[in-house]
Amino acid sequence: MTIRTRFAPSPTGYLHIGSARTALFSWLFARHHGGKALLRIEDTDKARSTQEAVDAIYHGLAWLGLDWDEEPVLQSSRAARHQQVALELLEKGRAYKCYATPEELEEMRRTAQAEGRTTFYDRRWREPQQATPQGMPPVIRLKMPLEGETVIEDAVQGRVTVANTQLDDFVLLRSDGSPTYMLSVVVDDHDMGITHIIRGDDHLNNAFRQYYLFQAMAWDIPVFAHIPLIHGADGAKLSKRHGALGVESYHQMGFLPEAICNYLLRLGWGHGDAEIISREQAIEWFSLEKIGKAASRFDMAKLTALNAHYIKEKPTQELYALLEPFLVEKYHGLSGEQEHWLRQGLPALQERAKTMRELADMAGIYAGMPPFALTEKGKAAWTAEVKQQLTALQQPLTQISPWTKETLEHTLKVFADTHRLKLGAVMMPLRLALTGDTASPSVFEIMAILGKAETLFRVSTLLHDKNAAVQ
Repeated sequence: MTIRTRFAPSPTGYLHIGSARTALFSWLFARHHGGKALLRIEDTDKARSTQEAVDAIYHGLAWLGLDWDEEPVLQSSRAARHQQVALELLEKGRAYKCYATPEELEEMRRTAQAEGRTTFYDRRWREPQQATPQGMPPVIRLKMPLEGETVIEDAVQGRVTVANTQLDDFVLLRSDGSPTYMLSVVVDDHDMGITHIIRGDDHLNNAFRQYYLFQAMAWDIPVFAHIPLIHGADGAKLSKRHGALGVESYHQMGFLPEAICNYLLRLGWGHGDAEIISREQAIEWFSLEKIGKAASRFDMAKLTALNAHYIKEKPTQELYALLEPFLVEKYHGLSGEQEHWLRQGLPALQERAKTMRELADMAGIYAGMPPFALTEKGKAAWTAEVKQQLTALQQPLTQISPWTKETLEHTLKVFADTHRLKLGAVMMPLRLALTGDTASPSVFEIMAILGKAETLFRVSTLLHDKNAAVQ
């Protein structure tokens, strides 16, 4: 048997981070078994589905590196096929026409609530009746079992049982002839040859109803695998305040797709103590048996730390290409000289950055134009004494030759010894002039990259900056 999985999002908004994990798990399971990973856009809710959301799904999945083995299926394009199956079930006697009015259904709902029942439809049209309302189009409902229980051997949840009295005769076709979600999903899963349905456990209740729809058509029933949902770090349902954003938002915030996928993989799945897992390793190791049954907790701090690792490990040339959109947004383009400086200084910057957006901010050392606005810490450090030290450094700096990291380090150490200063006290005024902050990569490296003229220009600029008031 060839394994065939599907990811089936509804295009009613962005690609949610939890949905991205479902897509990843479905994709990895298929790849691990040498099978097929398919994509279906469940766009039957015309009132809420938008082309913009469809495009966001395609873009988000592509950014995560998740590809699909066949053309994506648009569920709305298959409505005629869904209707055909409902009518076939009607002919087989496995479904029936229901003429219950909205008012009758509301009365049934109120009665069920009063009696504490989860199902409310009383099946009044399940058996044929001689008289049917004239001019009132019926809905078509599936005949569900009235007694006993249904057991599903879920690949993640294990054996799950429900009493059949908890299952209603659900609607297959609405009175206007449009198919319901429950019907469309089952027909599409069968026609696409899906062998394993991997999805969130909020769909577990649907599985019992869908089980009987497969059975009614005498179709093979796929393996169900319902994965626990993701919660916030506080254990509450994941929301925007926890980081329940669209995948595109993480892209804009400066996260790398490798970090997102690695983090999502470890939310509810594990392989020993492995934390950093490559795509190749994930494909090799992934199995449904290793998915936990408990909800996972989303931790933005852990995701950010993981992202910092991937930034640090990224080849510098490749990282620069990924950084360019952030540079354009922040600096509106770089001169040739600025790009030259940044390419040389990027290795030191990527050791410190947690996100690409933060890296773009750090790149201001090379991509920005002085005078740099002092940070809050920079303002606190810009004292009269520090300004005096920077003034005193101008003369020895002009005499340094050749302008290399080694020569700079030697000259400034001699200056510190001569003036009975710690080297850090000499570096601080230079760091403020070069970066506007109290923390940065090696000042010697920055000076060597910028060159003598730019370094002296920045020193002079800070000394004469009227907006940089000493403390």
